[in-house]
Amino acid sequence: MTLLAFCVFAMQAQVRYVDEIFDDVEVNSGVVYGVNATLLFLPVVGEAIPQALEMDIYTPAGDTETDRPVVLLFHTGNFLPNVTNGQISGTRTDSSAVEICTQLARRGYVAASADYRLGWNPLAATQPERALGLIQAAYRGVQDGRTAIRYMRRTVEEEGNPYGINPDKVALWGNGTGGYLVLGTATLDDYNEIVTTTNGPGKFLLDLDGDGVPETPMIVPFYHGDINGLDLTVAPDGAFGFPAGDTTNYVNHAGYDNDFQLSINVGGALGDVSWIDENTPPTISIQSPFDIFAPYDDAVLIVPTTGDPIVQVQGAQQIGAAQTALGNNDVWADGVFDDAITQEAIDNSATAGHDYYEGVYPFINPPNSNMLDEGVVIEWWDPSALSPPILPDFPNGVPWNMLPHPSGGTFHDQGLALNEGMSADKARANIEKIMGYVLPRACFALDLPCQTEYMLGDATEDLLDNSLVSITPNPVSELMQINSDNGPIQSIQIYNMNGQLVEQFKNLNQESIAIPRTGITSGMYIVKLEFDNGFLTKKVNVK
Repeated sequence: MTLLAFCVFAMQAQVRYVDEIFDDVEVNSGVVYGVNATLLFLPVVGEAIPQALEMDIYTPAGDTETDRPVVLLFHTGNFLPNVTNGQISGTRTDSSAVEICTQLARRGYVAASADYRLGWNPLAATQPERALGLIQAAYRGVQDGRTAIRYMRRTVEEEGNPYGINPDKVALWGNGTGGYLVLGTATLDDYNEIVTTTNGPGKFLLDLDGDGVPETPMIVPFYHGDINGLDLTVAPDGAFGFPAGDTTNYVNHAGYDNDFQLSINVGGALGDVSWIDENTPPTISIQSPFDIFAPYDDAVLIVPTTGDPIVQVQGAQQIGAAQTALGNNDVWADGVFDDAITQEAIDNSATAGHDYYEGVYPFINPPNSNMLDEGVVIEWWDPSALSPPILPDFPNGVPWNMLPHPSGGTFHDQGLALNEGMSADKARANIEKIMGYVLPRACFALDLPCQTEYMLGDATEDLLDNSLVSITPNPVSELMQINSDNGPIQSIQIYNMNGQLVEQFKNLNQESIAIPRTGITSGMYIVKLEFDNGFLTKKVNVK
């Protein structure tokens, strides 16, 4: 092979799990992954009734790999059915859900777009009632998210692995409201965390005796099931609106664990940042710092259609800070992400007024002509397409550009208010940027072969445990103190985020060394440390 031919081949080489390498995708629609009790029809039928939980599973056509990572995607929709939620979106077949799952499958993943139980009353008269409804809806969403994980693992053990997945390489992806579900699934590992929140304190407690001190939990396992949805639960009395003896939680796929390796939040927020602990998996958050609905920092969530307050929640900035402080996102410390999207995330962090947190992509676009921040726009629709059935008057639905919206105009008009110039091209361009940020990091969090594409140095070298070396302080101001628990450091190279070598030190043979920042400007850097038995990299911020 000539040198020219080799260079052409290298430029055209595609990387599985990062680039689209399959042309066609197969979709197995309506797969039932569990059954659980929905409250959606409680006001009508007077009891919780069983609901089949379904997902559409996307796989790359013609793929021979049978050990593939799986991404479970949960749609947006305010925990309410389509139309009732005031949105055109809110189903597992949303344009964004179909596009993201299709793109993932073309890159070699197995992707599943899953529905989950819906139902609460955002128009309740008081703030505690609204908070009660929302936390209960989110709790059911967490149970369903964990049911979906267990289902995928069960297919491997009991059904011969029909989707060709690796049960130890699971990611959860949430769009909008689905982000709340995914973040709750990632962080809630103890029921007591719900009743001991810190931001704000006791926000999921009710003051039923009227003494001004909330004391009654909004979630009680005797009525709502355990946090994993693994107990058959029968309401002991008529509290929380259940008739006595009503089955409120069914058991699905007992014996399989709920663990997963990566959470991806696009436009959602977290019920309480205190839920993040050392057991929280690596988390990627993509959100506008100026989102008018989901707080980016720490604020009170509001009902989109009325502006009424619901409950205090925390967004991408708080999540990134907590994940960084606990080291939960250190899985990316060995990666070199020198692409334009990462640089945009770094620049946008400064615009948002905080340090860059690895795993947080502040998604900033100029406000539209109405001076509104549109958030992370990933949806599009056909204005003349029919809505879901609206009974009893419109069993076939109504075109979106004719269906009246509660806030005025049509559903199509209201959709355009936060998606000006709505089109498939606009949404796909934003999804492509999201993929550009998420997928290189998924290589590390899911321990995929593509991670070698983002490592410094020769991929044949031994990559050592990142925890063997500490660099303090971080951020660095004057001196960078490096201490090794892996024997003597032989050499040090410091690279900027464009992959350029800015400083190096050779023939050190030291376990501890202090490096002055002389000549190193402010910004993010990768420090590569070489030892006799391999190398490791650390990411540092220089002030």
